[in-house]
Amino acid sequence: MIEVEHLSKYYGERLAVSDLHFQVQAGEIIGFLGPNGAGKSTTLRMIAGFLPPSAGRIRIDGIDILEHPAEAKRRIGYMPEAVPLYPEMRVREYLRFRAELKGVPRSKIASRIEESLHMAGAAEVANRIIGQLSKGTRQRVGLADALVADPPVLILDEPTAGLDPNQIREVRRVIRSLYGKKTVILSTHILPEVEASSTRILIIHRGRLVCEGPPDRIRSMALRPAFLLLSRASHSQILSALEGLPGLPKVHARGEREGELCRYEIEFEESKHSPEELGELIFKHIAKAGLSLSELRIRTSLEDVFSALTTSEPVEEGGKSPLPPSQA
Repeated sequence: MIEVEHLSKYYGERLAVSDLHFQVQAGEIIGFLGPNGAGKSTTLRMIAGFLPPSAGRIRIDGIDILEHPAEAKRRIGYMPEAVPLYPEMRVREYLRFRAELKGVPRSKIASRIEESLHMAGAAEVANRIIGQLSKGTRQRVGLADALVADPPVLILDEPTAGLDPNQIREVRRVIRSLYGKKTVILSTHILPEVEASSTRILIIHRGRLVCEGPPDRIRSMALRPAFLLLSRASHSQILSALEGLPGLPKVHARGEREGELCRYEIEFEESKHSPEELGELIFKHIAKAGLSLSELRIRTSLEDVFSALTTSEPVEEGGKSPLPPSQA
């Protein structure tokens, strides 16, 4: 559905996006992650057709966005981070205006407005003046705008910015409901949002793609895997049972009790063993010590992996190029 090939973008001599290459299949929900300045918004603007690339190609449903921009853009609903709204218009009036601009058939405009308002959780403000709305509510109007033409592709840049926790959960529900129905690229700084909503994650750093894959596989890349253990045993008994395990495990009593059971967190320094192998070793040591074990599961953090991938120094060719392609 979305094909990005060797995509690059220069601002003067500064290389903001460098040789990105990835595909998004129909119905996928992609979490697009990166630190500030990594090139996320620039990449999304290029995919949405609002910013021309310096090099590379973008196809939407097989249509080259540079060769046939109008046809490609009809397949895209784009919600930028700073949603451009007309503050003097009422919400329903604004969405009608936007639907007409996007070529929604006149007979379907009313129904599309109502459905987009409902999906974005903005139905209760349909007759309000946009300028009188809170920032979070304006974000929901921007989401309704992206949905109003019923596009097969949605590009959402920080869609939950300014929303309260209840509104964030509602937007998350909307995004999850789109799985299999629309192709979604979601950019956000809220890592739990990505984990809860995405089927695949792309991480970029200094304009380059550094990692991609399903959330579970990316979490498994954590350099310091941790485990959650639920047992009747005391803290000292757990420590004694795990003595001698490779990787110098640290056992923390989390203070969470479930009846007579207590939950512990076990952290390892870097180990040559995989998380699965470490889990087997923990189980064997607990069983050998004759202690009870009600639950044992890996706790790896997407935040840990994200930090490890985006705090390293850039590779040499990813830095400032002495001459952009247009001047070569």
